[in-house]
Amino acid sequence: MISTLLSFFSDPASWSGEDGIPSRVLEHLQYTLLSLLLAAVIAIPLGLWIGHTGRARWLVTVANSLRAVPTLGLLFVVALWLGPKFASDLAFTVPSIVVLALLAIPPLLAGTYAGIEAVDPAARDAAKGVGMTGTQVLRQVEVPNALPLLYSGVRSAVLQVVATATIAALIGLGGLGRYLIDGIALGDYARAAGGAVIVAVLAVALDGLLALLQRSTVSPGLTGGQRSVGGGGKDSADPEVEADDTAVAVSPRFPA
Repeated sequence: MISTLLSFFSDPASWSGEDGIPSRVLEHLQYTLLSLLLAAVIAIPLGLWIGHTGRARWLVTVANSLRAVPTLGLLFVVALWLGPKFASDLAFTVPSIVVLALLAIPPLLAGTYAGIEAVDPAARDAAKGVGMTGTQVLRQVEVPNALPLLYSGVRSAVLQVVATATIAALIGLGGLGRYLIDGIALGDYARAAGGAVIVAVLAVALDGLLALLQRSTVSPGLTGGQRSVGGGGKDSADPEVEADDTAVAVSPRFPA
């Protein structure tokens, strides 16, 4: 198997054309980025509002319950519902993007909400004491302190979308999932294994890039003792519980 896998990667045909590795990786990245942007537009502002106001916390629990929905079943239901409404390749692309965005919302929402919720109330009180408005407190105190947990949610969402996008090839989506689906269908197991390896490498590479971005944008005083929120799968812990026992980082602007 190793030899056939190596022959797949060493074959020049695997690196050229519309079905070549560079083209498939680029497609996969496009689907991932589009899905994450759509999910972020919904989940991050909502998480900021819930964490800042303390209202509608039940939305976090509802979003978290989406992880119990079978991904493949959700994919087929959305494809049957939305697919006929679009022409050409959009009939496959739009349902897949919608499903991937729905899967990315729970970790993004959980990370954002838990990060804001974990901010020490003393930091908020100090900010209000110097005359900051609610928006200024959110932007200058709560968001900087919430960045470690927010990044944790983003990284979890990225890993989930990159992995799940391969399944969307079952309804005609492109990307790296084509190697797995087509390889198994044709009995070309080296092709399928090669696709799986590329997906794994891509996921690790993206997570590493986000880790470097987190290190460069988060204050070193906020990284100690923080735990991951959102998890990499559907069975991860409730973010409300994790927010309670997560180490709280106090803004250096307003020490307790």
